[in-house]
Amino acid sequence: MNLVLFERGELAANFPCGPDRVSVPGLLSRRDRRAEHLLKVLRKKQGDGFDAGIVDGKLGTGIITKIDTDGVHFSLDLDTEPPERIPIRLAVGFSRPIQLRRLFRDCASLGLTAIDLIGTELGEKSYRDTKLLGDGGARRALIEGASQARDTRLPCLAVHSDLAAWLKARPWETSAGTAAGAGAAAGTAAAVYTAGALLTAADNVQPAGSFSGLGKAGAAGAVLAVGSERGWSGRERELLDRTGFSRLSLGSRALRTETACVAAAVLLMEKIGCL
Repeated sequence: MNLVLFERGELAANFPCGPDRVSVPGLLSRRDRRAEHLLKVLRKKQGDGFDAGIVDGKLGTGIITKIDTDGVHFSLDLDTEPPERIPIRLAVGFSRPIQLRRLFRDCASLGLTAIDLIGTELGEKSYRDTKLLGDGGARRALIEGASQARDTRLPCLAVHSDLAAWLKARPWETSAGTAAGAGAAAGTAAAVYTAGALLTAADNVQPAGSFSGLGKAGAAGAVLAVGSERGWSGRERELLDRTGFSRLSLGSRALRTETACVAAAVLLMEKIGCL
């Protein structure tokens, strides 16, 4: 945890003028994992500082003003803008909940703009019933990833029934600022991509090229589609081809979904000049 993040609601009463007010007091219960991290891992004491931020707000410094039986009392001084978003939108087939947690965390660490969960023809149908989107698990994973990267902004998270519906909606050409399902993670409104966005799909089974073969792109951003661990069906490949997606290989090995997403995202970051 390189940055201690607070939800706006935790400090709402202290923000009558907005989330950027300086020297805001707060309190963390001793049972809160952030308090445990400060006291047990970082071994912070009264008067010590720590890096802090507000989800989707500014970041800065926190000061521990007192430690007592109630918990860790602190004051926040927030005056720094978060890092720029990486203009990559990821669409990925539903995976096992434990994989989705890792995926959300890693994508938030990378700074991706948006994550779209899609049903795929070869994916396990039961995975679509995950409780992560309704019990706050997705948001917690995104916050964990942002904290690791010293960022405050979270990727937008949305759900589409299947690949055809996602391709028809073309969310990379519209602003996506709402989450799907109660308790899902709603991040900062996603950037509006232009018609020049680089459209790519990971396909290690029947690729038409490779990510390494892509030249440097001057696109405003990139869109990445990754199927389930069983890959794309023939029909889904046809849909991707007709919509202008380049189906590209990440090599001859069968990869876990979250591994393919991170590897392809980093390669695209290099191609669009974000490294």
